Amino acid sequence: MVLDPKLLEILACPACDDRPPLRLEGETLVCDECHRVYPIHDGIPILLPDEALQPEQTDVNHQ
Repeated sequence: MVLDPKLLEILACPACDDRPPLRLEGETLVCDECHRVYPIHDGIPILLPDEALQPEQTDVNHQ
């Protein structure tokens, strides 16, 4: 999955008050603060907190 680097620079977690940047992890975007995992469908990031996987639903390597 390739996202435009300029887009990736401006994407931030909509669920966190301080809007931390998101990290590309495979075909998802991960918030390192709240650990939500946002899916990417057909190259389009789905940044809806209700659509995100919660940390307990994933096995993403949290850094």
